[in-house]
Amino acid sequence: MNLRLRTPVSAAVAIALGFIVLTSLVLPGLAALRNQILNWAMLLTAIALLLGLENLFQVHLQKVRTGDKATFSLILLVAMIATFIVTLWEGSQGQLANWIFSNIQLPVETSLMAVLAISLTLAAARIMQQRKDRMSLVFLVTLFVLLLSAGPLFGIEFPMFTKTIGPYVNNFLSVGALRGLLIGVSLGTLATGLRILLGSDRPYGS
Repeated sequence: MNLRLRTPVSAAVAIALGFIVLTSLVLPGLAALRNQILNWAMLLTAIALLLGLENLFQVHLQKVRTGDKATFSLILLVAMIATFIVTLWEGSQGQLANWIFSNIQLPVETSLMAVLAISLTLAAARIMQQRKDRMSLVFLVTLFVLLLSAGPLFGIEFPMFTKTIGPYVNNFLSVGALRGLLIGVSLGTLATGLRILLGSDRPYGS
């Protein structure tokens, strides 16, 4: 049986479930049904994640077979299989799983943040070379202040930045910017949800 999702049935199901969840926020009697629908949604999300991992596994397995950058693909496959087995056996809070997170994933993420800082510095230098205006100067000064406020630079600490300017930026300016981003994401999500409820946008059928 070939079930096509680009049919009015899929649109009707999505619109009906969306209206039920939206209505349950006003009518307390539908809270149990809303929780059940959300549980289904989380289950489908987990299945989609597993399908994405399976597709990633197949892509890199094919690269190993064809010899196209096989070393990096082989490392990724071994790490994926080992981490999946360990997490499945011990759970996400297991001792070995925590060791993998603390000694492998966390250092990798820290290295990526360091690369990001270097990339921003190079970007600021190129901007000042190509375009010397007020916004470029603001970007350069902001980057300079944030880098000095993040911690000691080459073992040298600047208390004015790390103890005064840094906490002010983290507690006020960064929080304000983050709230603005979250408001933008919320408005975008609301607009997308309304388009799905009205049937004008069908991402589930693409």
